[in-house]
Amino acid sequence: MNGFIKLIVIPAMALMAFSSKAKTPFQEICRVKNTAFKAGEKVTMTVYYAVAGVYLHGGTATFTNTLEILNNKPVYHIVGEGTTNPSYDLIFKVRDRYETYIDTATMQPLKFIRNVNEGGYKKYENVTFNKTANTAITNDGVYKVPTCVQDVVSAVFYARNVEFQNLQVNDKIAFSMFLDDEVYNMYIRFLGRETIKTKYGKFRTIKFKPLLIKGTIFEGGEQMTVWVTDDENRVPVRIESPISVGKVKIDMMGHENLRYPLSSLIRRRD
Repeated sequence: MNGFIKLIVIPAMALMAFSSKAKTPFQEICRVKNTAFKAGEKVTMTVYYAVAGVYLHGGTATFTNTLEILNNKPVYHIVGEGTTNPSYDLIFKVRDRYETYIDTATMQPLKFIRNVNEGGYKKYENVTFNKTANTAITNDGVYKVPTCVQDVVSAVFYARNVEFQNLQVNDKIAFSMFLDDEVYNMYIRFLGRETIKTKYGKFRTIKFKPLLIKGTIFEGGEQMTVWVTDDENRVPVRIESPISVGKVKIDMMGHENLRYPLSSLIRRRD
């Protein structure tokens, strides 16, 4: 599970299979209505790596959203792109592009594309979701999937539409995700609300912890913390986590065409 963009998209959802031994409430939501974003939205995030206690600018990730037609259905075409800075290219060059096509009526993905180049490792993946047969057709075969399965990018936008109002601290919200020819049963653990200061400014936020699958970047377990705006946009504004080579901090640094005013912003940083 390597990938530069995954530093953004995977934490926004949570990446470890749900354990039936969990003692906290566990909600499963199949379909959600999009009330959080609109076509034309663009969000830019900056990745900082900790070196000797100092955070250095390591790269940039952007998410853009356009309204298109796929198989005669209106879809949100969402593209996530990640690049390392030139100074980091000598150490570990990354050029990643992730795409999802989400049915506007159901918020379910119809197509997913991953085209990554990470330190010499290259992979191209093209997945088509057949919602009638509940299958995922990939480069490698046809796989049975749950009715309301998400891909790694559509899951971000699914999560932005989750209602947190009735949740208690440590409640979990479940969903399934298809990645690398496997289905993962996922959840988000809600941690409450918190006011934080980021590189962009001071925000009122909703806080939660993803549980991560152990991989080449993340160690796994409840190591990561994610904060999203406590307003109707639910935009991720900070992600923090230890990684296999140190620590990473990711801050939202720019946005365009949000659906609502960014009312959670208390003060913009000078």
